[in-house]
Amino acid sequence: MATVSLNKADFLKKVANYETNPNEWKFLGERPALIDFHATWCGPCKALGPVLEELSEEYKDQIDIYKIDIDEEYELSELYGIRSVPTLIFVPMQGMPQMAQGALPKPTLKKAIEEVLLP
Repeated sequence: MATVSLNKADFLKKVANYETNPNEWKFLGERPALIDFHATWCGPCKALGPVLEELSEEYKDQIDIYKIDIDEEYELSELYGIRSVPTLIFVPMQGMPQMAQGALPKPTLKKAIEEVLLP
């Protein structure tokens, strides 16, 4: 499975419906997720893209990897306080999401996936 681009409507269905649950985090996914907030003009984002594609293949039946373009989905970026790109949000099945900033190297991402998403 390749990474999947999300717009607001998809986010509300697949990740969290903050319109119906504005005060509570309720993850709607079927598997843990890694969300990449990125921009087309961002060099580190472009470097991270192929790494996320590789990880989506390696973990294809275990996690979902989503990409959100901050310029197209400004409301989502504002809602989650995205101030720089790339910003990654690790969303486990239970508990609160965790955020990381920057184009992390693949070994660091794999460690985070194993520890946060697939403990």
